[in-house]
Amino acid sequence: MLATMNEILILYYSRGGSVAQLARQIARGVGEIDGCAARLRTVPPVAPVTAVASPPEPDSGAPYVSAADLVECAGLVLGSPTRFGNMAAPVKHFLDTLGAEWASGTLVDKPAAVFTSTATQHGGQESTLLSMQVPLLHHGCVIVGIPFTENRLNTTRSGGTPYGASHVAGADNDPQPSDDEAHLARALGRRMARIATALRQ
Repeated sequence: MLATMNEILILYYSRGGSVAQLARQIARGVGEIDGCAARLRTVPPVAPVTAVASPPEPDSGAPYVSAADLVECAGLVLGSPTRFGNMAAPVKHFLDTLGAEWASGTLVDKPAAVFTSTATQHGGQESTLLSMQVPLLHHGCVIVGIPFTENRLNTTRSGGTPYGASHVAGADNDPQPSDDEAHLARALGRRMARIATALRQ
């Protein structure tokens, strides 16, 4: 049964903490819209050769995602660090397990957005965001970006794109978003919450 409050599932994988920090900013934006709340979840890591059992809950941070989270959410925001211009393997692995949800239409007509973090300004942010949107389109999601009516898209010297929120961690791997990055992430959260509310009416 769907919750009476519109819950936006913010689902991410984070290694250095940058993606997790961006997720929290998006969650703040979601919470600024009446009747909406964020549900933070993460995906477990994957092993390159053999499967390694993960603990039932991560040691810290958001809990692992479950099938119920996808059913109950009013919208999905998916985040990943960039790996050579693409999403990280744990996010791709999770998406590859959603055959049953695809077949049953679990995410059809739900709004979805994406976010990422890279070490450098030209580390593949936009291609990563676009790569994450493709499976969401296959699931029937309504893709939500950041429109240029958000003036900081025109002035940011760090992260932030029309395809989704982003962060440049830099050579020192600073996980803290810049003012522009945080502002645009919160704007994405607010827009997701507004659209999810409108689609559920």
